[in-house]
Amino acid sequence: MTTAPWRDPALPAAARVDALLSRMTLEEKTAQLYGVWVGAATDGEGVAPHQHDMTADHDWDELITHGLGQLTRSFGTAPVDPALGAQALARAQRRIAEAGRFGIPAVAHEECLAGFTAWQATAYPVPLAWGASFDPPLVEEMARRIGRDLRSAGVHQGLAPVLDVVRDPRWGRVEETIGEDPYLTGTIGAAYVRGLESAGIVATLKHFAGYASSAGARNLAPVRAGVREFADVTLSPFEMALREGGARSVMAAYNETDGVPASADPALLTELLRDQWGFTGTVVADYFGIGFLETLHRVADGPAEAAHAALAAGIDVELPTVKCYGTPLVEAVRAGEVPEELVDRAARRVLLQKCELGLLDEDWNPEPTGPVHLDSPANRAVARRLAEESVVLLDNPDGVLPLAPDTRIAVVGPRAADALAMLGCYSFPSHVLPHHPEVPLGIEIPTVLEALRAELPDAKVAFAEGCGVSDPDTAGFEEAVARASEADVCLAVLGDRAGLFGRGTSGEGCDVTDLRLPGAQGELLDALVATGVPVVLVLLTGRPYALGRWHGRLAAVVQAFFPGEEGGPAVAGVLSGRVNPSGRLPVSVPRVPGGQPWTYLQPPLGLAGEVSNLDPTPLYAFGHGRSYTSFAWEPAESPEAEIGTDGSYDVTVTVRNAGERAGAEVVQLYLHDPVASVTRPDVRLIGYRRVELSPGEARRVTFRFHADLSSFTDRSGRRVVEPGALELRLAASSADVRHTARLTLTGPTRVLGAERRLLCEAEVSAAG
Repeated sequence: MTTAPWRDPALPAAARVDALLSRMTLEEKTAQLYGVWVGAATDGEGVAPHQHDMTADHDWDELITHGLGQLTRSFGTAPVDPALGAQALARAQRRIAEAGRFGIPAVAHEECLAGFTAWQATAYPVPLAWGASFDPPLVEEMARRIGRDLRSAGVHQGLAPVLDVVRDPRWGRVEETIGEDPYLTGTIGAAYVRGLESAGIVATLKHFAGYASSAGARNLAPVRAGVREFADVTLSPFEMALREGGARSVMAAYNETDGVPASADPALLTELLRDQWGFTGTVVADYFGIGFLETLHRVADGPAEAAHAALAAGIDVELPTVKCYGTPLVEAVRAGEVPEELVDRAARRVLLQKCELGLLDEDWNPEPTGPVHLDSPANRAVARRLAEESVVLLDNPDGVLPLAPDTRIAVVGPRAADALAMLGCYSFPSHVLPHHPEVPLGIEIPTVLEALRAELPDAKVAFAEGCGVSDPDTAGFEEAVARASEADVCLAVLGDRAGLFGRGTSGEGCDVTDLRLPGAQGELLDALVATGVPVVLVLLTGRPYALGRWHGRLAAVVQAFFPGEEGGPAVAGVLSGRVNPSGRLPVSVPRVPGGQPWTYLQPPLGLAGEVSNLDPTPLYAFGHGRSYTSFAWEPAESPEAEIGTDGSYDVTVTVRNAGERAGAEVVQLYLHDPVASVTRPDVRLIGYRRVELSPGEARRVTFRFHADLSSFTDRSGRRVVEPGALELRLAASSADVRHTARLTLTGPTRVLGAERRLLCEAEVSAAG
């Protein structure tokens, strides 16, 4: 083996892999195309729906004699000490390498949606909070730290980020998304990918594609998105994360679109992803997704047909464990029912990636190279900063916030004294520890109540839970009202409990019929407001909730989207004034809980008008957020201009901190296309920049708009830039326009290819 060409790092990767493939049996090649989930439960409350049907016991020693493609969630299946887990993973890798003829280890993958999903690992804010920060560099730094922790434990691939664009906020997995806008999702997602990949971890984009557009907001429901919505909204963030981020893996989605499951769609996974976009990495199945072609979608008659459909579409790796790509696939190939070329194609991609990761090298070593500490002070500092930047001050009409340091405060609500109120469903304590109640959290997670008492040591703080998160019991109202009546101000800390498959109010499989606050929380808030004491609503949620019922009746509203282990101090810092809030909404906050699902990306007929008595206008618009300081916007002169359909144009604004304390403004650039050949969103985000300013300081922000950013999918399915009038709107939110620059694009309609410009460059300089 020491002279084997596939072991020689001096040879090109393709030559090494070809030499290896030519010597492999069919069983050895298919073994590279699946993972094994050691220790996964097959029954009980802890399993996902259908997991018991898809998971079988395997003879480990026999299975690995042919090799193994992937090891599934060695750290994310049960609580294990990180150092011991790294050693156990190294031992497993040595066994795999020694059992096969070619000494090839597996790719180890883990979830890392809001941090490494492992016991004692940093629990960062969820992706919806990343979106609220409007801060790609900080998200990139977080992802770099997550990647380093994964590598220190022996992991190679991370199953993140989620690039689904919110289309219906009732969907349970909204907390996992970055927001309702494709440009925000794409830029933040690309930053996460860059950070993870910079640490040597293979980033996996998910869920490709359409998953969040499910009918009725039901998890894994059919998608009925039109061709243009799919191209311009759904696919855009994936293209950006591949081209601008450099992701090396993509996960096929569960959903079907117009009757075609994504996992069996060669037009999506091969023709678009590889032939048009030039992707060369691996495509992995979402967990059990290949088997679902038989059991849920019913487009395959048995595991072998499911394997054939998925391989032909372009899925290289079956996850989380072998079901279809094992014996059924081998038998189908030998029977002439599946071309062996499909196996070779997928195996080549898998082995090329293993070669990139150094897993074919002679000096490959699985042993940890240093200590495995997954919640370092530096990690927590980044988690704190991101949590602070993501808190959104929705309203503060009378200046009740910041709180006086010696005031009497009643803290009321089911989220105030629960550490899990800070975490999303894919954080380890919420995802795994509910099935291990005897195991401690493993990380320090201050609650809002604890953090507020530490933040304001001279304040008199009383607490009453009031009610549970989701149950209708109102027995605690009396005590809550009594505590509020004795206080100068009441903090109503309400929101979600993250969980899986109906065990929470937010999370995978935790979809809702409308956007009312869960359980009796809305009634509790009514009772608190009725006391006449100023009520500050603090929301810790995984989705937006309808707040119109209380508009004008609350002293202030603070929104935090599952802000992670440092979320309690971050929220308390905003309440005390130590932190000047700078978060902006990545999703609209609705006025009423029912009615049509609505995001801000609406064509004219989707806006309020005389044709319907229903007004979908949100209470708080996408991009909205307030501060404890004020900002003056001074736009530069921008006379009407003409540029070609391949031209560019600069639009500039000077932003000045007109208040007495440091703060951050998020300057947003929106595009309005008055007339086009197909209907267009009234406005859509095409650029933004977060600007930190000291009191009195001014900075000049210049956006370089390129005509490519006005492109869309026309009636023939081509992406085009059309001549005609455009408006560039500098704004503090999608509904708060500060300045408009008018342009006319001249020349012929341009048809764009894969090399179109995706980003609006933004430059910040000293004000003149």
